[in-house]
Amino acid sequence: MSGIRERFRPDPSMNRTQMEALQRDIARTAVFEDAIDFDPTTVTVDTPTPETPIVAGVDQAFLDDRIVSAIVLTRGEEVVARTYTTSSIEFPYVPGLLSFREGGSILEAFETLTTEPDVIVFDGSGRIHFREAGLAVHIGVALDLPAIGVAKTLLCGQPVVSTDALAAGERVEIVADDEMSAPDGTTVGHALQTRQYPNSHRINPVYVSPGHRLSADTATAIIDRCRGEYKLPEPTRLADAAADEAKEVIE
Repeated sequence: MSGIRERFRPDPSMNRTQMEALQRDIARTAVFEDAIDFDPTTVTVDTPTPETPIVAGVDQAFLDDRIVSAIVLTRGEEVVARTYTTSSIEFPYVPGLLSFREGGSILEAFETLTTEPDVIVFDGSGRIHFREAGLAVHIGVALDLPAIGVAKTLLCGQPVVSTDALAAGERVEIVADDEMSAPDGTTVGHALQTRQYPNSHRINPVYVSPGHRLSADTATAIIDRCRGEYKLPEPTRLADAAADEAKEVIE
């Protein structure tokens, strides 16, 4: 793949002020409404049709001082392509600045692909971010492709009602709070219950938010259609497994 917008490539050599300024620029550039050329209701993790879009799942693993970025492209249950890259870790983990730690390696992995996905699903936040520029926003804008963030924990924002004991498939709006640059009360994503067991320990929801060229409602509807047998949606679950497999090969 080519066409990366270099002005948005994360640079870990920046200082924090410069990083946050870039994030604000990215948030201004991001499109948090639907600007897609596929029908989101055709997304599936089952048998594909000719209309089924290609979904990219992205996840990372860590090996000593290196980061492994894995991408798995699927059309329904079919794996279209897999790739990974390894690179040195050049920036520590800092809440709110994850893209400067992981984003460069992810972009390098995308550059090895010959097939462009219709939508990308990241293991990380999208618009649910202090400056509305989580990992999915940053890389989605850099690639100018529809993107979705799926985080396991809520970085900021507030659910409008309790998310305890949701049934599988239920969702709760997440709205901006005073920690975020978005106006208070703006719907920035959803808590989505991807899996639940009625007679055992409770599973927490995931937090879905748009990264680029998708609304909060459509982003969540797509991830709902990517639910499988596990808490993680299938695109990032497959990428997580691919990153772990790559680690074993590298070791």
